[in-house]
Amino acid sequence: MALNRDFVGRTYASSTSYEVSRVKIREFAAAIGDNNPIYRDKEAARAAGHPDVVAPPTFPIVFTLSGGGEALADPGLGLNFAMVVHGEQRFEYVRPIYAGDELVTSSTITDIRSAGRNELLTFRSEVRTLAGEHVCTSYNTIVERGGAGS
Repeated sequence: MALNRDFVGRTYASSTSYEVSRVKIREFAAAIGDNNPIYRDKEAARAAGHPDVVAPPTFPIVFTLSGGGEALADPGLGLNFAMVVHGEQRFEYVRPIYAGDELVTSSTITDIRSAGRNELLTFRSEVRTLAGEHVCTSYNTIVERGGAGS
């Protein structure tokens, strides 16, 4: 069954902020196998010109879909989670994410389209500090396999 195109343009805000910690950055860097010391050592990060430990570029995947999660769980969308795979992810940065940042996300469904028998759902997520400073924008496409043909 095709996804509900009426969801295109809907925006969902994260219900809580995400507090970036050195521990979470270190764990994420370990999970992706990146040993860059600026992800683990405050002094190495400062020597590289940063105020604190820096999050790897793909770190926002940890929290950017929190706002969009409400949409994904809405039965009206018609998404079959059992058939979902990750399609594409990219980030555009205004500045790096640092330990100590407290971030909020606003996610908008920007596109739903069919590709063969699959349904593609794209989100744009704006990541900002609590003070409203724009940190980055995330673009995420998920694929519901077979959704267009059932």
